[in-house]
Amino acid sequence: MKKILFSMFLSAALLSGTAVTVQAQQQGIAMPAASPLSTVTQEIGLTNATLSYSRPSMKGRSVFGGDVVPFGKVWRTGANNSTTLKFSDEVTIQGKKVPAGEYALLTIPGQNEWTIILYKDTKLGGNVAQYKQENDQLRFTVKPQTNPRTVETFTINFANLKANAADLEILWDKTIASFTIEAEVDSKVMAQIQERVVNGKEVSPALYAAAANYYADNNKDMKQALEWMKKANANDPKFWNLHAQAKIQAKMKDYKGAVKTAEQSIALAKKANNEDYVRMNEKAIAEWKKMK
Repeated sequence: MKKILFSMFLSAALLSGTAVTVQAQQQGIAMPAASPLSTVTQEIGLTNATLSYSRPSMKGRSVFGGDVVPFGKVWRTGANNSTTLKFSDEVTIQGKKVPAGEYALLTIPGQNEWTIILYKDTKLGGNVAQYKQENDQLRFTVKPQTNPRTVETFTINFANLKANAADLEILWDKTIASFTIEAEVDSKVMAQIQERVVNGKEVSPALYAAAANYYADNNKDMKQALEWMKKANANDPKFWNLHAQAKIQAKMKDYKGAVKTAEQSIALAKKANNEDYVRMNEKAIAEWKKMK
């Protein structure tokens, strides 16, 4: 009788990969999870964003508005435990400040609109019936897009990285829902420059170069950028710093000076057998000579 019952149980379990996995784990047998866990940490500016979520697959099912994720209902945005999003520093999403910390990423998918929720209770998991709106840290809506490529396995990733921002994309089947996460960078960098370069007592060439590059890349005080880069190149010039100095001079419309500095960069780059910088300088010189 016991053998018959066990056979009936095993036959039923084989109909569900999840049931087999759970039973095997209970018996101490390591088996692949039906929805494997994924953890991704992405630098956004100077802030770390850590995403942790479980990844179910379509397996022939209709996903949104079908067999798996109904429209208009709170979804854990994945499988198993709560999908979580953790920020090491304050970030901005949809113009709203989000304090550093860890949040559950909940969504309410719809055919024409998704509601995105950062939820304070990270232990909610699949108990979405216990969801309480007063525990929302942030709630906003986005328009889903149609993906020309079918995504079999549920995927969340960071895309379109910039110096101070990244998009978080939710992809499954032929649907994409995304939003932008922004991190404060400028005030943090400027504070370091003030402390280590402006007020620094023994400033290294590398620090002068870093500060100069930041000023130049962000269109700040170009005269100050040039002064710092010249200090970086004063005693032990590097071909990469001379190239940066030439670009600053060109931005200030000193094309003659830019060409001269770039030629110095070429000479050092050739000694170092760095053909990349030789080519970059030669291309820049050709352009700047037209501007004189």
